[in-house]
Amino acid sequence: MRWDTRWLCHVLRSTLHMSSAPVILHADMDAFYASVEQRDRPELKGRPVVVGGKPPRGVISAASYEARRFGVHSAMPAIEAQRRCPDAVFLSGDMAKYGRESKKIRAVFEEFSPDIEPLSLDEAFIDVTATMRALRAESPLEVGRRLKERVREETDLVVSVGIAPVKMVAKIASDLSKPDGLLQVEPGGVREFLAPLPISRLWGVGAVTEERMRLRGLLTIGDLAQLDGGAVATSLRGLWHLARGEDVRSVDRDREARSYGEENTFAVDVADDQILSDVIGQHADAVARRLRRDGVFARVVRLKVKSTEKLARPGKYRAYTRQLTLPESTDDGVTLADAARRLLRDGELPRPIRLVGVTAAGIHTPDRGAGRQLSIFDAPSTRALNEALDHIANRHGRDAVRRGVGKADRASLTSQIKRGD
Repeated sequence: MRWDTRWLCHVLRSTLHMSSAPVILHADMDAFYASVEQRDRPELKGRPVVVGGKPPRGVISAASYEARRFGVHSAMPAIEAQRRCPDAVFLSGDMAKYGRESKKIRAVFEEFSPDIEPLSLDEAFIDVTATMRALRAESPLEVGRRLKERVREETDLVVSVGIAPVKMVAKIASDLSKPDGLLQVEPGGVREFLAPLPISRLWGVGAVTEERMRLRGLLTIGDLAQLDGGAVATSLRGLWHLARGEDVRSVDRDREARSYGEENTFAVDVADDQILSDVIGQHADAVARRLRRDGVFARVVRLKVKSTEKLARPGKYRAYTRQLTLPESTDDGVTLADAARRLLRDGELPRPIRLVGVTAAGIHTPDRGAGRQLSIFDAPSTRALNEALDHIANRHGRDAVRRGVGKADRASLTSQIKRGD
């Protein structure tokens, strides 16, 4: 059964009792890239599958649960994944295919509510507070079960769902319930649910903050939550509220992507600026294609490189980032590439280079940003060329045609759209 709720949502919002607790779902596909490959290739079912770069220099983008049993996880160096799981099947992946699956999943989410905040291709927040009546569901858990069923019906894939009155708690619930999970945290049970969890589960707590908390004796979320509010330092007050389950951030269906990026690790360290320039051009074209696909523009260009200098943590190398604000917004690959090459030339970056990436940031839609708003200001020849490149890429794949003389060796799947928490 399908539920088309959009036409009712406005009326329901206006009549909803405003004191009722929000009902927020966090839907997260299980091992998305790897699960798609196992679905499409039956011979891979039950086997450890790793999607991303291959050894010795690649980076893992996704691992099936069979591979995770060996300690393999995303962002792990492929060489380490191979050491832990010698029988793993390594696949380079297909971002275009994963993008198509993501659209099917999004369409299912829209059957339950128009209030959707996508975080990536495979996860999103869904606010069903205003559509519970339209869904004729007795409880949020019933909505979660229906959503799981519909995703499986449409894609033959599995989604885990966390339900809570607070976004962060819904996300934690889906994480803890994987695989194939469904977990609801009742409004009155949020603090009890959070209390025993490690402090690192809080949004905004990275390695540095976690260490500072540890030195203060704050090891769990409950340790922070039980502090007297008047004694909490200003710098920690936001985290203290989160630890108590107090977060007013709602599901934002209008939130735009913060950045679009592409990067690759080279099979052999590169010091030749011509090769680097060529790869930058390829990445810039790919990023620009996605900007045009989404109808958005970028005002900032970032260049990321990793040197060959190893850090203390295994598999980690020193990274450098340079950025440039453009005089006008753009969705043109040549413009992005020229800016990134300028950053490479003037950025005092080390050689040789292990990884290079190009990111477009300062993202906005035509009616919101500053500077140039529409690509009609481009020369007709530029617009025509971009349209032709887009058409060929959509029909024959992103590598069917490209500027430059070589092809970048990818270490991992990098067609990412980054959004805020």
